[in-house]
Amino acid sequence: MDADSTHLETAKEVGADRIELYTELYAAAYGSDKAETVLEQFALAAKTAQEIGLGVNAGHDLNLENLGRFCSIPNVLEVSIGHALISHALELGLFSAVQAYLSILNQCNSPGI
Repeated sequence: MDADSTHLETAKEVGADRIELYTELYAAAYGSDKAETVLEQFALAAKTAQEIGLGVNAGHDLNLENLGRFCSIPNVLEVSIGHALISHALELGLFSAVQAYLSILNQCNSPGI
């Protein structure tokens, strides 16, 4: 779901127990003067979803550069990093790529990621 989605309640009503925030907008803004504003939108969407009883996952274009900052959003349960991880594995080797991502994820404030 987009961070500005008005359908969080609908997701809950149709029986979803989790949503995934589509993070391309965050990734595109990362490193620009809009990054913090966009990150705040995602934090608000996550908080709103959590308040109505939805778990929150996130993914799309999260990578070694932008993942750590995104993890400042509390209680994100899971991040989809498979594409970036495998892309980095082609350069670094699988073991080194996994270790690099684990290093970032271990520093996150969100338990369970």
